[in-house]
Amino acid sequence: MKNSLKYLYKKTTVGHYIISKLIRVNTFYLHYIKPEKKYLTDIFERRYGRKIDLNKPKTLNEKIIWLKLYDRTPLHTICADKYGVRAYIEETIGDNYLVPLLYMTKNVKDITPENLPNFPLIIKTNHDSSGGVFVYDKTKIDWNETRSSLKKRLKKNYYPQSKEWQYKNIDPCIIVEKLLIDKNGNIPNDYKVHCFNGKVNMISVDVGRDSDDHYRNWYNAEWQREPYAWSSSKGEGKKTDPSDEDVDKPLTLDEMIVLSEKLSKPFCYVRVDWYDVDGKLYFGELTFHHDGGMKPILPEKYDEMLGQKVILPKKQMDNH
Repeated sequence: MKNSLKYLYKKTTVGHYIISKLIRVNTFYLHYIKPEKKYLTDIFERRYGRKIDLNKPKTLNEKIIWLKLYDRTPLHTICADKYGVRAYIEETIGDNYLVPLLYMTKNVKDITPENLPNFPLIIKTNHDSSGGVFVYDKTKIDWNETRSSLKKRLKKNYYPQSKEWQYKNIDPCIIVEKLLIDKNGNIPNDYKVHCFNGKVNMISVDVGRDSDDHYRNWYNAEWQREPYAWSSSKGEGKKTDPSDEDVDKPLTLDEMIVLSEKLSKPFCYVRVDWYDVDGKLYFGELTFHHDGGMKPILPEKYDEMLGQKVILPKKQMDNH
């Protein structure tokens, strides 16, 4: 049956038209009509091959799904907003950790080479879950294509598909920041500090994230190597396997930990991202649901071992 539908979709005009319409209807139902809890638990069951018990979640990924549904505050929305979070960072740890902001607008027509400085920068939207336009040389950018891409991004809301409530009410805008580059001309390592109930528990470091040699190693707060992988190529998505090669302990590790715990204090679980540029720390973003709780931690036993360390807050609602 599945092969027959693929044939009709790819090889016949009528089949392609009818199946495309059905896909759109199904997508609309899933994103806008199907109850949140049912939507998430069904995806979880498909990904992990078992049901989730939201009454007694045990693994870290199960607890992230629980947090998606029941831990929602205005501060989550502020901190998920890549523009709005700047005020929280300035108030909590100081503006010297912020990546220099070069421009902000809600109008894609403002994104022109004349409005931007002539040094490396990154253009992105404040409500996007990832991505951006890297500009090293303004003369080598297709600005019409860039504006077209940004226009599509501004229209997209990530809540219906992810059910990550914090994205639902962000007022979209375009921000332009200085592109962080180290003294060797490379994009700096990306350190992701996972905090459980206000304490650093695990740190991942992404190396070569814009290359084919991208890998992600996991460490504890003492920079000892951890034996697990989260979101590896053995799961789904792009390759983020650990490497046999170790990553040197950053000189800013102690500072990174102290700052992460200050920023994470109001939250049950949050990932605080940092860039270390030749010994200078820059804040990246706050992420409340690493990979949406839908990517495995391998070996599987570590998912439960890590989950035991997260103490969930009192459930706020049960109407999803």
